[in-house]
Amino acid sequence: MKKRPRNLGDTANVVRIDSSSPDPNDIQAAVQILGQEGILVFPTSGLYGLGVDAFCTESIRRVFAIKRRSAHQPLLVLLSGIHDMDRVVRTVPDYAELLLGLWPGGITVIFKAGGLVPASLTGGTGKIGVRVPAHPVAKALVEQFGGPITGTSANLSGFSATATVMDLDPEICRQVDMVLDAGTLAGGPGSTIVDVTCWPVRVLREGVVSRQAIDDVLRKG
Repeated sequence: MKKRPRNLGDTANVVRIDSSSPDPNDIQAAVQILGQEGILVFPTSGLYGLGVDAFCTESIRRVFAIKRRSAHQPLLVLLSGIHDMDRVVRTVPDYAELLLGLWPGGITVIFKAGGLVPASLTGGTGKIGVRVPAHPVAKALVEQFGGPITGTSANLSGFSATATVMDLDPEICRQVDMVLDAGTLAGGPGSTIVDVTCWPVRVLREGVVSRQAIDDVLRKG
């Protein structure tokens, strides 16, 4: 992954937010931006992400444009809990239910997308990656917003994701509406991505949750 020197420079609205106990007023301000087709930089457990209303096609278009991301590459979404899955997922195979016990955080599970999910969000694949976040700020955002938001990393395609706001690319900072700065995050490899639209399931990327842990959960089931 490419890296290059970065300088925060002129940005949109940067708000310092407590990583463990976010101010409800800050969360509400961010939620209001999401509801107005805006775009946020916000913290997840390891890296900063770009968040928009996952059902707003214009906001999704902005994410692809900001990241310079191919339209054929889907974006994952964050949910407040398993109870929200029917909003974005067509069906949950029996064997996939075993993996949901690994939430919150750590694992992104790919399902067949529900009928209301914008095709642009899936990259035309008909599949949607879903995760329930563990970070208190990300968790508060999806809970207060009341619907799924995108959770893609806040980086230009082909460049490294970042664990600090100061390392965000200035091009991203200039184009978003709010940056929620929770300080230095844990960093690391990102979530493990598992496709459960097939059997055996496919681990597309091994990240925070090991492939062995995935196999162990499925075997015990």
